Amino acid sequence: MQAIELEATITDSHEIHLQLPDYISASRAKVIVMYDTESVTCINKKRIFGQYRDKITIADRFDDELPMSFWVGDEQ
Repeated sequence: MQAIELEATITDSHEIHLQLPDYISASRAKVIVMYDTESVTCINKKRIFGQYRDKITIADRFDDELPMSFWVGDEQ
């Protein structure tokens, strides 16, 4: 296995287009993408009040005491 380094631009549609040198024959390849984390901007999605309503449930016994075996383990 050999490696070469190529410059590429990531498009707005998250695609990378590469032109490999002519001496590389058609075959399978592994691609590793390394990008500069300083140039990456996080897009903060605005949270909407109630967006997770009815998607999370809490058991009725949530506030019940945990059994002693939870704290000290099962001794057999």
